[in-house]
Amino acid sequence: MRKITAGVLTAGFLTVAVAGDTINGAGATFPYPVYAAWAYKYYKETGIKLNYQSIGSGGGIRQIKNRTVDFGASDAPLKPEKLEEYKLYQFPAIIGGVVPVVNIPGLKAGQLRLDADTLCHIYLGDIKYWDNEKIKKLNPDLKLPHKDIKVVHRSDGSGTTAIFTNYLAQVCPDWKNKVGAGKAVKWPVGIGGKGNEGVANYVKRLRYSIGYVEFAYAKQNRLKYTLLKNQAGEFVPPSIETFKAAGATADFDPKKHFYLWMVNAPGKKAWPIAGASFILEAREKKDINKKVNKFFKWAFEHGDEIAIRLDYVPLPEELKKKIYKYWEEHGINP
Repeated sequence: MRKITAGVLTAGFLTVAVAGDTINGAGATFPYPVYAAWAYKYYKETGIKLNYQSIGSGGGIRQIKNRTVDFGASDAPLKPEKLEEYKLYQFPAIIGGVVPVVNIPGLKAGQLRLDADTLCHIYLGDIKYWDNEKIKKLNPDLKLPHKDIKVVHRSDGSGTTAIFTNYLAQVCPDWKNKVGAGKAVKWPVGIGGKGNEGVANYVKRLRYSIGYVEFAYAKQNRLKYTLLKNQAGEFVPPSIETFKAAGATADFDPKKHFYLWMVNAPGKKAWPIAGASFILEAREKKDINKKVNKFFKWAFEHGDEIAIRLDYVPLPEELKKKIYKYWEEHGINP
């Protein structure tokens, strides 16, 4: 169990448990800390509570398809044809970064350097030890141990996994050919943890492990993140600045229901595994959508400081305007 000063976190569920109107959502664990903080403050200001089940993007898509929640949340955007099939609307809510994290005794956060090829072949199981020549070449000043690399990945259907595997598929032909990309893949090696929380807990406990989590989970669990070589050839740390740099080149198109992947973005400062988290709504439930969108409009207008404090990137103002116009065009403007 983790605590966030502005919200209530209980075993992967957010509940602001008080009387009053309620919004029910489920899905991605990636944005859970910021949704928790937004919900807590929103209730204090409006008396409306948000129940959000942090069950993974796959679960969020499934629940909104089955119409068992007011909104679903997914870090893996659905293609326009899928949105037509499921009769859903889609828009982004927040931007963040997926970061490799390691547990190597004696190593500090930001000391280990990795590139796309090395990260790919660690997860393929081809690089088995921390003192592999490829890793040593990237880190000539580090004394790396001859210890087995314990690979940790997600066990559930996950948008964080979708972002991570889309990145690997773009930058590593071996990964694209042998594994591919998606919310769930057949992992060549490693052990699975449920949710960002599960992966963070495994990496925290297992010496000589590597995993991938949304940055807020890395920070809050004091995990040792790596530097990563980006498309411009620069080794960059995960940070608000490098996530912003990745988002600066993102062209979200309302006509495609904002479908977009942000991985491997150009730019000297861009973090290479960035992504947006998306909200999914049933098209026939206009009144419910207006209530949900009222919450997100409040978050867009009053929640940026909270998002930054929790290591997320708020949506650019121009993108927020696009979303408001999208709501208006579809009759779901709050």
